[in-house]
Amino acid sequence: MATILVVDDELGIRALLSEILGDEGHTVELAEDAAQARAVRERLRPDLVLLDIWMPDVDGVTLLKEWGATGQLSMPVIMMSGHGTIDTAVEATKHGAIAFLEKPITLQKLLRAVEQALAKPVQRAVPAGPAAGAHDVPAPLAGEPLTGGLAILPGPLPEQSFNLDRPLREARDAFEKSYFEFHLARENGSMTRVADKTGLERTHLYRKLKQLGVDLSRGKRSEPA
Repeated sequence: MATILVVDDELGIRALLSEILGDEGHTVELAEDAAQARAVRERLRPDLVLLDIWMPDVDGVTLLKEWGATGQLSMPVIMMSGHGTIDTAVEATKHGAIAFLEKPITLQKLLRAVEQALAKPVQRAVPAGPAAGAHDVPAPLAGEPLTGGLAILPGPLPEQSFNLDRPLREARDAFEKSYFEFHLARENGSMTRVADKTGLERTHLYRKLKQLGVDLSRGKRSEPA
């Protein structure tokens, strides 16, 4: 079991996550602001941090950047927010976060994100250089679309960039198309397994893929109905 630091200025959120993760056998430490989070991280070196974005003193993304810049991002970090956007998730992952949970956080999404984060090697943030665009993402996000509350940064994938300097609907469609193509490739075209992974009914999944213009013939194979 792991030592997990929960950083959130809301007492109710801290108490809820502590209870859930404690029931799973994890050791949970709590912090209500960036100052407490720094102290706990230095004292305990947690295996995982759940970090709220919107906090009154120093916001979560700023704290994440600080840890990355000072070589302290030695643990996976999952960002949390009740006001998540694609831009927020992209910025967080560019600076080293491996997942993004949208509040209210369901039990299933929380436990899945924690399990996946603890199983992954830490994804180091890549400093932005002259060749990197301000709105480019070095690799596609995978997991669940932001509308589903969870985004996970995967392992090695083909280089991709998302142009976020366009209407939100277009940016979201591009992200979701890459997301579903990723899962279709990983599951060898199995619609049954993709539906299970993404939490969608097969009818809804087919409709969504057609709407996004995903090529269903790629990697497609026969499977039981």
